[in-house]
Amino acid sequence: MNAPDQHQLGLYHKFNITRTDGKDAPGEKHHGDEHFVLNLTTDKNAILAIVAYADACEAEYPLLAADLRAKINQSVTSVNEFIQVPAIALPNGAVVPSFQMMKYIAGRGPADIPVSTSDAEPFINISYFDADAKAESAGYKQITALQSLAVSWDIYLQPENWLSGKVGVGSLKQGLHKGTVDCAQPGTYISPDAEEDRWFVLSNGERICDWSGNLFQWMRDDLHGDERGLTGVIPADSLLLTTCPAPSMKDGTGWRPEGGANWSGRALIRGGFWGSGSGAGVFVLYSDGPGYGDDVIGFRCTK
Repeated sequence: MNAPDQHQLGLYHKFNITRTDGKDAPGEKHHGDEHFVLNLTTDKNAILAIVAYADACEAEYPLLAADLRAKINQSVTSVNEFIQVPAIALPNGAVVPSFQMMKYIAGRGPADIPVSTSDAEPFINISYFDADAKAESAGYKQITALQSLAVSWDIYLQPENWLSGKVGVGSLKQGLHKGTVDCAQPGTYISPDAEEDRWFVLSNGERICDWSGNLFQWMRDDLHGDERGLTGVIPADSLLLTTCPAPSMKDGTGWRPEGGANWSGRALIRGGFWGSGSGAGVFVLYSDGPGYGDDVIGFRCTK
């Protein structure tokens, strides 16, 4: 017997439900109650329904609402893809400890939970502050400036990340940067231009998508920033400026400011976007207002 086509059915009897407290027995308070069962594992619509229920019941049942949101977060983030970044020694000798990072720029998942999957639409039009809050609510952190430098330096040293196949010869890959698209793309997109290869390789063999191009990415400044991760004055000897061996706009490394730039109260962004042209690169460094959201800025989470 063939299973019924769920798309051709409305509401029908699918489950038999019993209560663990026995109150559905004949003569008890909940005998004959009707129930509607939601599948949180495979039903993409169930998550949104539970979000709405958590919002509706929060005033009367705050603990239940909190538990439901935790369950939603667990269900959504269980499919996320993270990579392991190895411990990396920067040129000045500082060692950045190993950490895990989203393989893809954060996508907008159900209930606006940040996800890292190849087919997720990038999470755009989000401010630095909101991106920080979304990362925290999912149990993650936004990537920091020091972590970003470590990844960029490791990428710089791998021949696979150079269009020539040789470190220091020609240009590093810059990802989607030539304006061949007019909006940010999910990880499944492949540019018809071979020079817009989106994939970068780390020294441990891990692969990361869009470390340059497609979208700028917010990052917390743990070198010159305040307790909120907002930046300050970028001195000429800052690691943000000196880690890259090439000058600004050279060898596909992207744009960086002159030393002494006063970006106090602003948030750092990195990487370039789909229309950055030669300004895109793995060492790109710009800043923007932390309360500002745009369709060319996203974020990436660590854990």
